[in-house]
Amino acid sequence: MSRCVHVELDERGYDIRIGASDLTEGLCLQEGTAVLVVSDSNVDPLYGDRWQARLEDRGLVVTRTVVPAGEASKQLDRLNDIYDAALGAGLDRRATIVALGGGMVGDLAGFAAATYLRGVRFVQVPTTLLAMVDSAVGGKTAVNLPQGKNLVGAFYQPLHVAADLRTLASLADREYLSGLGEVVKYGIIWDAAFFTFLEENVDALTSRDLACLEEVVARCCEIKAEVVAIDERESGVRAILNFGHTLAHSLEAACGYGAWLHGEAVAVGMVYAAALSRDVRGFDGDDVARIRELLARLGLPVSAVRDGVSPEWEALRAVMATDKKSENTLPRFVLAEKMGAVVFGCDIEEAALKQAYEDVT
Repeated sequence: MSRCVHVELDERGYDIRIGASDLTEGLCLQEGTAVLVVSDSNVDPLYGDRWQARLEDRGLVVTRTVVPAGEASKQLDRLNDIYDAALGAGLDRRATIVALGGGMVGDLAGFAAATYLRGVRFVQVPTTLLAMVDSAVGGKTAVNLPQGKNLVGAFYQPLHVAADLRTLASLADREYLSGLGEVVKYGIIWDAAFFTFLEENVDALTSRDLACLEEVVARCCEIKAEVVAIDERESGVRAILNFGHTLAHSLEAACGYGAWLHGEAVAVGMVYAAALSRDVRGFDGDDVARIRELLARLGLPVSAVRDGVSPEWEALRAVMATDKKSENTLPRFVLAEKMGAVVFGCDIEEAALKQAYEDVT
């Protein structure tokens, strides 16, 4: 059994298959096609052989390449390694790059697919919860620069997404819980009833119940598919998917990539954005408390303080100035008006930005 969510983008539309099964049935690749599977040093030993065998059973010519695990690999040097592997495998314009792994692998391999020979086909096989509900869907690909996160990239849609929920069993607790940060975001920005569902199913989520996860991953993908179909290239409403991300990206960059997992930073960023929303948009203070409480119950951080220390506001604000959503160094925020409804492009006074940081320190 599996669920299918379609991303409607005319001739570039594609299916997201979600379930605890093979999920290669919708993969339409011609026999004899060259495939480069990109994975990382954690995922390849677990699933590399299995996916290579699945693809070879379909008559595809498969080569694998592996990058070191961790956000530090999402950089230009590793991108060059993938190009070298593609050239070594003889990939031509009919070839396909398969991203087997979490968000870092998907972003890195996706950008390689977007730019190698000016674009080859691309398949996402996310193996983390965060990738399944967010980064593997919607066509954003990118690498980081020392100055900030995702500053070099392209919009490039996959041909297919296969989210095998069984891979979530192999995730470390911290990595799994990190994905729940992005899950909570969808309830805040789009679906208040979904937020309530999450509040009522914390035990099932933290215990990785497959039936609950199938429901949750499918709903997150449905919401993201709706948003992407309206605004593929983030010229408008798609910006709401960045709720909590402005502070999150600053935490990740200022503290060194890898110190904070993305979903952990997003959790803190959402508490910050909720406080800002209360202060400048009149967002209900009770809902601010609900957001903080749900995140805490899910085992996610709600404070930027670690080991008794939090990053200096000035350091975070300097990183915000380089955020790709900023204009003339002024960050633009997504803020909540009520649970399930947000607005984007909000310009906030400096004093309010700094004041809200006290809610997470």
